[in-house]
Amino acid sequence: REEEERLRNKIRADHEKALEEAKEKLKKSRDEIQAEIQTEKNKVVQELKKKDSKPLPPVPLPNLIGINSGEPADPDIQEKRNKIKEMMKHAWDNYRQYGWGHNELKPIARKGHSTNIFGNSQMGATIVDALDTLYIMGLHDEFREGQEWIDKNLDFSVNSEVSVFEVNIRFIGGLLAAYYLSGQEVFKIKAVQLAGKLLPAFNTPTGIPWAMVNLKSGVGRNWGWASAGSSILAEFGTLHMEFVHLSYLTGDPVYYNKVMHIRKLLQKMDRPNGLYPNYLNPRTGRWGQHHTSVGGLGDSFYEYLLKAWLMSDKMDMEARKMYDDAIEAIEKHLIRKSNGGLTFIGEWKNGHLERKMGHLTCFAGGMFALGADGSRDDKAGHYLQLGAEIAHTCHESYDRTTLKLGPEAFKFDGGVEAVAVRQNEKYYILRPEVIETYWYMWRFTHDPKYRQWGWEATQAIDKYCRVSGGFSGVKDVYSSSPTYDDVQQSFFLAETLKYLYLLFSNDDLLPLDNWVFNTEAHPLPVLHLANTTLSGNPAYR
Repeated sequence: REEEERLRNKIRADHEKALEEAKEKLKKSRDEIQAEIQTEKNKVVQELKKKDSKPLPPVPLPNLIGINSGEPADPDIQEKRNKIKEMMKHAWDNYRQYGWGHNELKPIARKGHSTNIFGNSQMGATIVDALDTLYIMGLHDEFREGQEWIDKNLDFSVNSEVSVFEVNIRFIGGLLAAYYLSGQEVFKIKAVQLAGKLLPAFNTPTGIPWAMVNLKSGVGRNWGWASAGSSILAEFGTLHMEFVHLSYLTGDPVYYNKVMHIRKLLQKMDRPNGLYPNYLNPRTGRWGQHHTSVGGLGDSFYEYLLKAWLMSDKMDMEARKMYDDAIEAIEKHLIRKSNGGLTFIGEWKNGHLERKMGHLTCFAGGMFALGADGSRDDKAGHYLQLGAEIAHTCHESYDRTTLKLGPEAFKFDGGVEAVAVRQNEKYYILRPEVIETYWYMWRFTHDPKYRQWGWEATQAIDKYCRVSGGFSGVKDVYSSSPTYDDVQQSFFLAETLKYLYLLFSNDDLLPLDNWVFNTEAHPLPVLHLANTTLSGNPAYR
């Protein structure tokens, strides 16, 4: 009783004080109020600056294996690897000359380019995305130029609305990988600063983050086109690797807790047919439309379940179980064989299977191979075989075009197989997923056809996408005189050229027992329990 009385009096006193302050405020002139607001704002900014600059705790670097090796003995393979390095230099030098500091390059117009995923800001996306590729290729002068730009110019306090997912996989992933490879503190500091700017995106009723956040104000919202204001599975489900590393490097569990909260929420929800729909409403915590895809909108969610387990040195069994369950449902409901004998992964839409596969979905061949070891009921051989079948199907999608480059999406209807039907699906924008699968299949089988297929793609890119000012996507892979889209995507340097280079390197360059690649091909080290601050966490036991 006394306790209640005390509380009541305190509340009354607080109210009266607030009323008094409000009366005072009303007496003040507008200018005085403006000045006070400004003062408060400045105080907040100063506080933030202080917070920003507090030094990060020293963390033992994980044992880093194989970061500058991989030189093949075979002179033919060496020559191919050098050609890929030359292509990287061509892409970088032209960006350096014509697009420096912009997010991407327009190689024909020879000027900078940016898309809405980076808001309206010049954040040097290509620089951050390319760093680790430059490093493993031994292009150290170029790496230093990039580092210098980042040190002097990479500023995240811009009034700009960015994609949380894209900034996480490209910027945080790229900065963390550059830090682990080079040991340069600036990359770690920038990654942590940026991560702090993404945290307000998680301020939703469910903790499922918004798709976009304003880096300055912290205000978040979702894409207008997504099902009824939903967040997207592949976006909020592709934060785990980077956020676990952020908690590891800072000793601050906030990042780890955010992604584990998402996982817990997903585990509680019922899933139609055991499949995860692509849309989830961050206000209500309910699924949007029941579309399921292993292509865009779904893809990297499944990849990160597997990679969370790998990155935890195979201790995070919860992630492995979620992966196995999801893959079982995908195999049952989405994977089919075409009349011509091609294994493909369709998309579940409005209660039926659409017999169409996107270029993005081709990454799954590599994922199945990567997850084969450790799968249920001795099914390792089965999943390696499934990976090989997907790789074959995706190679067919390349082989059945005029340019020997794959279309954005291809169908398996009637007589038409592994071919794009609609004009707006015939483009190739320098995407990496097919080559990524070739590389994983090469690592696990050493079947020479994967190097052969990778070399076909290299030659086609060099022949049809290379222009004097860099590399450009093409609008129609079935046309012998294609038009360019005039964009050199940052992921071309981060992923496509990196996977090609690795395909023609020895396995001791970034060995898969020690490194896990994020979905933008940024390698992050496996965190062994002995050197992780998260070992107290039940998920890691």
